[in-house]
Amino acid sequence: MGLNNKLREWRRYLHEHPEISFQEYKTTQYLAAELEALGVTVELLQPTGVIGIIKGNKEGPTVALRADIDALALQDIKAVSYKSQVPGVMHACGHDGHSAILLGVAETLMKGIGELPGTVILIFQPAEENPPGGALRVIEAGYLRDVQWIFGLHLWTGFATGIVGLAQGPVMANADEFVIEIQGKGGHGSMPQETVDAALVASQVVVALQTIVSRSINPLEPAVVSVGELHSGTGFNIIAQEALIRGTYRSLSQETRLLIEQRIEEIATGICASFGANCTVQCLRGYPALINPPAGVELLKQAAVKVVGVEQIIAPSPVLGGEDFGYYLEQVQGAFMFLGAGSSNAFPHHHPAFDFAEEVMETGVEILVQATLDALQK
Repeated sequence: MGLNNKLREWRRYLHEHPEISFQEYKTTQYLAAELEALGVTVELLQPTGVIGIIKGNKEGPTVALRADIDALALQDIKAVSYKSQVPGVMHACGHDGHSAILLGVAETLMKGIGELPGTVILIFQPAEENPPGGALRVIEAGYLRDVQWIFGLHLWTGFATGIVGLAQGPVMANADEFVIEIQGKGGHGSMPQETVDAALVASQVVVALQTIVSRSINPLEPAVVSVGELHSGTGFNIIAQEALIRGTYRSLSQETRLLIEQRIEEIATGICASFGANCTVQCLRGYPALINPPAGVELLKQAAVKVVGVEQIIAPSPVLGGEDFGYYLEQVQGAFMFLGAGSSNAFPHHHPAFDFAEEVMETGVEILVQATLDALQK
């Protein structure tokens, strides 16, 4: 069986049997078994996740490669033979493809293990989709301790198949959450003068939060503040005593991150005070911005040039999505790239009909193998 067929087989098995973050038990068993069948030394993270270790017969540095393995709580609506068999769970972000690609890298490297100058750590990481994520678990377990380089990729349907998106500096955002709890004074809907309407206060806060990006942030600096949840009230004739607002804020720099947090606090407390309400504000830090260092980008770019040619490589603008690969790049030099896997009818990531062009997985294997071999020679 050719590599492309194996990649498709691995990917489709994972697509049919998805598991959500921190519950990837069968996925872990499957990946471990496939790695062991290839002759790779396997260690298990707890409770989920797999580490594959390939130690060459020659001394050299250590390179790590990472794939994420978790799926999303989403119903698969595709009409394909490999549709998810788990109700309400599907791979809608390409993690099944990332895992298949890393298995393909393992098979390729094992064929040349006798000439491999160093060690390769294959990280099949749980829970990328759910902060605090699985990257910290890998780091705390010590698997980056001796690593000199780390690389990762994300299949990206926003780019045509085979395009490599690779840029220096901020690539993905600080991905953070805020929670505002408002305490008013409830009462009868016919006697508003005796109440402090938490629903009204919350509405004012939601509107005012939209001024953070438009009026407090430099318009040349990417940032997002979005309210995703607003809960208040229990009946049509009852003035609400409490309200809850939850949302996300995204930024590319620490300075903008801090400014957004300051303004969320000021806006919420100021508006609540003006209405006679009280509030608590929590800004919950999520994944750090993913920042590609120059040395890692140059190494990964040269590997990609050897595989797809320089004309297929672009330097995309940053994406304000989050990615816990940023934790790895705070510890070790390396780079993260996007690999185009889209088509004319591609659906966006996290869509219930999401799919990607499977033929690009072989390109992903070739680039990561080349980058690994190049890094081991350094």
